[in-house]
Amino acid sequence: MRIDRRTLLGAGMATAVTAVIAGRAFSAQKQSYAFTLSDAEWRTRLSPAAYAVLRQAATERAFTSPLDKEHRTGTFLCAGCDLPLFSSLAKFDSGTGWPSFWRPLPRAVGTKTDYKIGVPRTAVHCSRCGGHLGHVFDDGPPPTGKRYCMNGVALRFVPKKA
Repeated sequence: MRIDRRTLLGAGMATAVTAVIAGRAFSAQKQSYAFTLSDAEWRTRLSPAAYAVLRQAATERAFTSPLDKEHRTGTFLCAGCDLPLFSSLAKFDSGTGWPSFWRPLPRAVGTKTDYKIGVPRTAVHCSRCGGHLGHVFDDGPPPTGKRYCMNGVALRFVPKKA
């Protein structure tokens, strides 16, 4: 059997379409969370940018969040429900333009596979309200080797009291 370029490209496109459809079906599954609000309540509670990220899984533009350059000691909370998510001690400068951490606080976040761009990525969400925070990648520093690349608009920083 001879495989030509047209057959190979067709098979590749079919695989990509199947992955996107499977990803949409997976992401459409609803999960219940301890902190829930109606869509109208979320829109009232959050800024338009935070709503787009936390509730619609948008991504803020790189290098636009002041939290990317936040270097004080403290805690990063979910902007949706105020759950503590990351310690400033786990923050590092990834050079990506988004606040990045090598480890979340215990039981603070959940993950699921995201096919939004056509390839699988690991999306990170708040474990209490389900708000989309960003993605986690395997190119971070020791000791975890993880890079939790978070949208700054999905976070709120609380400095440690002196």
